[in-house]
Amino acid sequence: MVVIGITGGTGSGKTTALEVLRGIGAKVIDCDEVYHELLRDNKSMRAELTERFGDIISGDEVDRKKLGNAVFGDENKLLELNKITHKYVVAEVKALLKEEATSCGFGAAIDAIALFESGLADLCDYTVAVCAPKETRIERIMAREGISREYASARINAQKSDDWFRSRCDYTLDNSGEEEAFKEKCIELFSELLPG
Repeated sequence: MVVIGITGGTGSGKTTALEVLRGIGAKVIDCDEVYHELLRDNKSMRAELTERFGDIISGDEVDRKKLGNAVFGDENKLLELNKITHKYVVAEVKALLKEEATSCGFGAAIDAIALFESGLADLCDYTVAVCAPKETRIERIMAREGISREYASARINAQKSDDWFRSRCDYTLDNSGEEEAFKEKCIELFSELLPG
């Protein structure tokens, strides 16, 4: 089974690339979804987070706002948070990949903004950066999330640059044009990378 890692900044077009992969029958693993499920269901991860960051539980759920406040503005605490959560996310992604391979899956995609920082890239046969011009990304996330230009720009500026993703990935998908043209690029690349 071929595993493709998909990464890139917000508004770059990763969702479209992943839809193409789903359309050709690949299993897509969304690491944001995995993380949120683990926050909700994984007692070991929750215990480790509580032990390190204190009172972050509201009712019987991790209060993501409290957790965010516990690490906000402190790079060392953010690194500790990532070290804890990445360990659990990687273990869960490995289990999902094994399950897919057992059911004779031919391809899977891991969608992760922290593909390299988390160690998930090590599980991939190929890594793909999805990149787009900053202004295009700003407009996309403003439309998608109903946020201001300033907030959209700040979100993008807080993430790694397109050059950072390009320099680490095996392939780059440029999403600066029309959606249909981008889908064609995705189909062409993924058909080359995936068996069959």
